[in-house]
Amino acid sequence: MGLNLTQKIIGKHLVGGEPTPGSEIAVKIDQTLTQDATGTMAYLQFESIGLDRIRTELSVSYVDHNMLQDDFKNPDDHRYLQSTAARYGLYFSRPGNGICHQVHLERFAVPGKTLLGSDSHTPTSSGIGMLAIGAGGMDVALSMAGVPFTLKMPKVIGVKLTGRLKPFVSAKDIILEILRIKTVKGGVGAVFEYWGPGVKTLGVPERATITNMGAELGATTSIFPSDEITGAFLRAQDRFKAYRKLKADPDALYDEILEIDLSQIEPMIALPHSPDNVKKVREVRGVKVQQVAIGSCTNSSYRDLMTVAHMVKGRVVAENLSAGIAPGSRQVLEMIARDGGLKALISAGLRIFETGCGSCIGMGFAPSSSGVTVRSFNRNFEGRTGTKDAQVYLASPQTCVAAALKGEITDPRDLKIPAPRIKVPWKFIIDDRMILAPLPEKKAKQVQILRGPNIAPLPQTAPLQGALKGEVLLKLSDNITTDHIMPAGAKILPLRSNVPAISEYVFERVDKTFPKRALQAKADGKAGFVVGGINYGQGSSREHAALAPMYLGVKAIITKAFARIHLANLINFGILGLTFKNESDYDLVSQGDEVELDTSGLEKGVLSFKDKTACVEIPLVCKLSEREIRILRAGGALAHVKMKSKEKVNS
Repeated sequence: MGLNLTQKIIGKHLVGGEPTPGSEIAVKIDQTLTQDATGTMAYLQFESIGLDRIRTELSVSYVDHNMLQDDFKNPDDHRYLQSTAARYGLYFSRPGNGICHQVHLERFAVPGKTLLGSDSHTPTSSGIGMLAIGAGGMDVALSMAGVPFTLKMPKVIGVKLTGRLKPFVSAKDIILEILRIKTVKGGVGAVFEYWGPGVKTLGVPERATITNMGAELGATTSIFPSDEITGAFLRAQDRFKAYRKLKADPDALYDEILEIDLSQIEPMIALPHSPDNVKKVREVRGVKVQQVAIGSCTNSSYRDLMTVAHMVKGRVVAENLSAGIAPGSRQVLEMIARDGGLKALISAGLRIFETGCGSCIGMGFAPSSSGVTVRSFNRNFEGRTGTKDAQVYLASPQTCVAAALKGEITDPRDLKIPAPRIKVPWKFIIDDRMILAPLPEKKAKQVQILRGPNIAPLPQTAPLQGALKGEVLLKLSDNITTDHIMPAGAKILPLRSNVPAISEYVFERVDKTFPKRALQAKADGKAGFVVGGINYGQGSSREHAALAPMYLGVKAIITKAFARIHLANLINFGILGLTFKNESDYDLVSQGDEVELDTSGLEKGVLSFKDKTACVEIPLVCKLSEREIRILRAGGALAHVKMKSKEKVNS
């Protein structure tokens, strides 16, 4: 029986385990990427391992998140990142060069290779036929040290695309339709692999939009084949040597098949506050809009922005709103400037923002109080924009333009203007001067790493043993995101390299008293417990959503179900993640209850959770592997790696 593309790439990189769905496997990682919001901590972790140089084929450190420089913290982190890249053999993409996912797709992604990135939208590069996976910074640090990446072998959902998109319908509408069908938890434990005749109608940027937002499905990753369209993209980027044709075998099997007729899709929009709260644009048209934002790693390619430029040419944005646009890379910005797109955007009244993540993570361009903002971004979680009561809608660039011109949510087909026909140039502007290449190893060893005063030492974790006695510090509902746990934004992101400082904001948008209560429990010698519902920890890969609670004394989190990356991050920092054996038992536990958890049964997979306040004993399930339990017992991933190294030396 033939293999699908996911199985082929995993098979080529498999170094441990059996590739059957649900089984733990270890794969070799060829490339890594970090961005500055997660990178500083990742490189502090890599430094602590004690190697002189990275052991991947290629690793890139990007600066694209913490771009505001209203004091010393962000520029100090950027200086640290540049010096660690020089010291350990990484490429360094300087501030202003662009969003990590857009730049990596343009300049580094290679069909058939593996990429691990400390950002949940790393699957963007899978649009080129690469197996690109998002993870926490600790996993990336370990991969840079040559440690294989361990995950559960995903099932593969084959998405068969047929037909062709109609005018004013885009790749964003495809992934929104899939989110409507499968929901934000429908991809947990799965890879979405695209195939069928409709694939040929989509360029690489369109494919990358779909794989990027596949992260919102909870998927391990998504992937497209590498074909002649991939080859044309790489040729235009002067990287045709990287091209190789890759596709599933004709008789490949999938665990599930989803068929999408592209000709039947129409403009779609995600309503507040979840990417899967999707309706057809025509069903919600007429909603007044105060802000429109176009860009982010999802929709900031040359094709996207030139489409916007053609639609607004000779027109001006509505008087009752503010509209802004952020190119995905310096290459994109230069190209739209050369080809007249930038002039059209400026003339239409769109504000031009820096080539970075910016408003997507609440780093500027926040909406007004209770304002409706329509964005071509990938997430619309409550408070993510920086305005807690903002109403965030997600849509294609075309639908965003329609809202910007009309001042209300509008189906772009109702504008009665000619559909843009964007011809992608056969050759892009190639200028890599803003990417610093790795230094030779001898010269790299002479580099001094520069640390600002906000860069604090790594907090220490403790081994997990015996009984945990403490209090349920917080009880939460379903679909808690990492934005709920550890918010982003201009105030908090600059503290990413200072765990004690950033810990003061844990669960700020849920319960401002949490950090103080947690620290008091820690001081009293009590273990902190958090109880959650389904899909706990969805969203960003930010490991601070595990690292900061660990610092505050949280020892265990008990839920109905976890999101993949967050559970891995909890394990990496020594926090026990368990699930209710019976989901209904969630109702028996209350915030403030005194509880006890005996961890001696961890290896057996079933534990007893005593709620002394409610006078009940609740069975819990440990779905962790033997390796993950060993990591917890050691006190986290770094402690585990150092322990193994010590054992190897002594043996």
